[in-house]
Amino acid sequence: MTNTSTEEFPEVTLDMLPPADAAALLLGESPAAIEATLRALPADAAISIAANLVAQKELDSDLDHSLEPARAIVGNVGDLMVDAIGELTPGTTVAAGIDYVVRTHPVTPLTYLYIVDEEKHLLGVVAMRDLLLARPGQILQDIMVPAPFVFAPDTILPEALKSALAKRHRVYPVVDSSNKLLGMVYSWRLFEYVATELSGQLGATVGLDREERSSTPIWRAFLMRHPWLQVNLLTAFVAAFVVGLFEDTIAQIVVLAVFLPVLAGQSGNTGCQALAITLRSLAVGELEEHSMTQLLRKEVVLGALNGFFVGLVAAAAMYFYSTMTGAADALTLALVVLIAMVGACIGSGLFGVLVPLTLRRFGADPAMASSIFLTTFTDILGMGLMLFLATSLLL
Repeated sequence: MTNTSTEEFPEVTLDMLPPADAAALLLGESPAAIEATLRALPADAAISIAANLVAQKELDSDLDHSLEPARAIVGNVGDLMVDAIGELTPGTTVAAGIDYVVRTHPVTPLTYLYIVDEEKHLLGVVAMRDLLLARPGQILQDIMVPAPFVFAPDTILPEALKSALAKRHRVYPVVDSSNKLLGMVYSWRLFEYVATELSGQLGATVGLDREERSSTPIWRAFLMRHPWLQVNLLTAFVAAFVVGLFEDTIAQIVVLAVFLPVLAGQSGNTGCQALAITLRSLAVGELEEHSMTQLLRKEVVLGALNGFFVGLVAAAAMYFYSTMTGAADALTLALVVLIAMVGACIGSGLFGVLVPLTLRRFGADPAMASSIFLTTFTDILGMGLMLFLATSLLL
């Protein structure tokens, strides 16, 4: 990064700004300048700003190209690893270590000194603060942190992310099975990967290919999108078939047709909320086998609460609308709406968790077109439940 850019975006200024504001300021910089600035920041600040960079809707084309490699990352820590900087022997004095730091150009990438033996086995790390506060005659072995936290090159990225969230270091050494230092990986690169994965899920949930961009040719974009629209059409036919089974009920109680879109919309939103949480948990590796039951239980309770309180408003609206239009059994219709809303919201919350998990179980992308299947399930459940209750109680 040039001197002008460093003066324009000093570390302390970006560190003090909210992450979204800092990301907005960085949007005008070149990809190389952005990378250098993020490397110079503390780990927490760099992580937050990197995530917000992807979320900015006004992201310019240069930055979009700079994030292009991260979009393709689907592998492990070795894919993000760079050569280690600052390898010294345990017998090196503090004075010699400081001299090494001063002579390193640029000095910005130096976060730790890696203490290695002759075969490059990692023995420990020395932080810059400890180096500067130590006595010049001490050797690095006396002030190093032995057995530091490390990554293996084949550590999958979701697992690396979980560790990075817990450790909060700025950079991590990467070693092989014999503890030989292979390189290092910056924490901001791990979180950049997650940010791009989450941004890609927004389109994937409605059938957009993760590789499609605004510059993608029309024919290729058509081939990426159209198959999922056909799937959506087929699932819509299924929902229409369920409604058709209760055609006589709708014909006799016309007021039900007015509230079917209300029920479908509310249950669909509930399912999308659960879906978003599930996809986020899968992306960052938070959702393990033991926590899936807790998440399902949570969505059942939330669905019941949301469905009940939203259902009260919808039931009141049904009662007053039925009364105004002269429909019979207005109170029973209101009760039907309330029960259907509670049941639909509980079911849609469960579907929001189970749909992506089912896709993953069968080896498919959990995010790919999840909302298409979710919408179908919630429509069938919500509208089918309302019409079934109306048929059972009123006809």
